[in-house]
Amino acid sequence: MATPDVLVIGAGLAGLNCARHLHERGLTVQVVEATDRVGGRVRTDTVDGFRLDRGFQVLLTAYPETQRELDYDALDLHPFHDGALVRYNGRFQRVADPRRHPWDAPRTVLARIGTLADKLRVLRLRQALADRSIPAIMEQEERPTIEVLRERWGFSSVMIDCFFRPFLGGIFFDRALQASSRMFEFVFKMFAEGRTVLPAGGIDRIPAQMRRDLPDEAVRLNTRVEAIDEQTVTLATGNALEAPHVVVATEAPAANRLVGDVSPTEGRSTICLYYDAPRSPLDDPFLVLNGEGVGPINNLAVPSDVAPGYAPDDRALVSVVVVGTPAEDEAALQRSVRAQLIDWFGLEAGGWTHLQTQQLPYALPEQAPPFLSPHERPVRRRRGLYVCGDHRRTASLNGALAAGRAAADAVWADHTD
Repeated sequence: MATPDVLVIGAGLAGLNCARHLHERGLTVQVVEATDRVGGRVRTDTVDGFRLDRGFQVLLTAYPETQRELDYDALDLHPFHDGALVRYNGRFQRVADPRRHPWDAPRTVLARIGTLADKLRVLRLRQALADRSIPAIMEQEERPTIEVLRERWGFSSVMIDCFFRPFLGGIFFDRALQASSRMFEFVFKMFAEGRTVLPAGGIDRIPAQMRRDLPDEAVRLNTRVEAIDEQTVTLATGNALEAPHVVVATEAPAANRLVGDVSPTEGRSTICLYYDAPRSPLDDPFLVLNGEGVGPINNLAVPSDVAPGYAPDDRALVSVVVVGTPAEDEAALQRSVRAQLIDWFGLEAGGWTHLQTQQLPYALPEQAPPFLSPHERPVRRRRGLYVCGDHRRTASLNGALAAGRAAADAVWADHTD
C-alpha cells in the first residue's frame, strides 16, 4: 500500500469528519479503526429485529456542526415531543414546550414540578440563551451546573431535583450536576432552538452517511494501533504504517496511551437496558424522567415511538437509562429496574422481554470544570501529529465533528506550509 498523506487513527465521528475534509481537499487518507465498524460510540446493534443504539442517544438539530456536516433529509429524522413526562408523587406530570405545543400549556403550568416562578425562570433562561451566542456562552465564568442553576438562575431545590437532575443527568451522566455550566447552557440552548430527533433505523445512520464520502479503501476495520513513534504507527499485528501526518481520533484514554498528556482521561459511565414490549407504554413520543429520585431508572424512552425501524411493526422498543455504575450485579439491577417499570406502568411491564443490557464505562468524557477552559483545546501537538475527539471541544456530536474539522484544518495548514 502506498504511503498516504494522512493516517487517521479511529473512525468515530471526529476521525471520519477529519478524513472526509482532507479527502475533499485532495489528500490521500487512510483511516484505521480497532473495531468492526465505523462510528465509535455512535453505533447501533441489531437484536431480534430491534435496533439498539449504543446507549440512549439523540441528535439535536440546532447543533451548528451537524447542520454543516450532515444531510438531515437523507437521515430521515423524526422528533420527540418537545418536553418530558416527569414521574413525581406516583404519577406522570406532563411538562411541554408551550411555544411548540400551546395546547399543553395548562397541564405544564399545573404540573407539580417546581413552582410557577420556576416555570417562568425556565422561559427567562430560554430567552437569555436565545439572545446569547455560543462564543458568548463559552466566555462566561465556568462553574458547576448546580451552582448556576441555584445562584445565576434562581431555581428552587424542588425544580432542580425533580427536573434538572434527571434531565441533565441523562445528558451528562452526572446526577450531581457537576458538569460545566458552559456545557449546560450550550446544550440547553440547542434543545430550545431545535428539535430532538432520531434517524429512522438508528443513530448509526450518522456515521454511515459520513463513511460514504470516503473511498472504500480509505477505511481499515479491525486494525488496532499499539504505538506511535514520530510518523510510524505500529499495529497490534506488529506491522507498521507511516504517513507525514498522523491524527489520533480516539477517546481520550486511548489517545493518552498513544501520545501522552491528553486530558481529561476520566469518563462518565452509564448502563442502558432494552426491552421488547407488545405495545408502547406511552401515548406520545416523550422522554420520561424520574423526578422522584428513587430507584435505578434515571430516564426512559420508546425509540420506536419516535422513528421507524427501531422495532418490528407489531412491537415496541423501550430504552431505560441508569446513570453511573450501580453497586449491585447485573441480575440484581435487572430485578430492580423491572420492579420500577411495574410500579410505573403496571403488571404488563413484568412481561416485557429483556433484550440487552449495555454497560458503558466510558460513555462521555468527564465534563466538570475546567473541561471547557479553554473551550477549544489544541488539536495540533506538533507538526505531523494531531489529536481530535469530543474531549477537545464539547462532549457531544457537535463537539466531535468540530474537533475533527479543526484537526483537518491543522493538517492542511501544515501540509501547505
